Amino acid sequence: MTDATHPSAIDALLAAARAGLDRVQPAELPAEIAAGALVVDIRPVEQRRRNGELPGAVVIDRNVLEWRLDPTSRHRIPGADDPERRVIVVCNEGFSSSLAAATLRELGLTRATDLVGGFQAWRRTVPRPRAPGRSRAHEPMHDGASRC
Repeated sequence: MTDATHPSAIDALLAAARAGLDRVQPAELPAEIAAGALVVDIRPVEQRRRNGELPGAVVIDRNVLEWRLDPTSRHRIPGADDPERRVIVVCNEGFSSSLAAATLRELGLTRATDLVGGFQAWRRTVPRPRAPGRSRAHEPMHDGASRC
């Protein structure tokens, strides 16, 4: 049984994993990508279908993540041969990605980390693109009136 003074084993494992990471805030993700970071989306296909894709991310199933990113693995993806490359793992809410990033660090990827709050936090942070062909003039104003 766990309580406030005795965290569960998974809570302790998660805290230990995060202690070794310099986690990325969602608003920082575009700058990390511009600087050459490899962003890896480990969400299951069902979550990607339901919530959308993460632009610029490589999709790697969680069950093969270590083999695809280990710089010494013959099963690694192209671009995963530099142990110093920044790797940012993204899951749905930022929990399993912390554990995955910690494991990647154990494999020698010294700059592996994850996205705080995962895809859901990124989705809340990033402005939505406007639908093509629509101008602001056709959007309702705050009082429900149209700008036209």
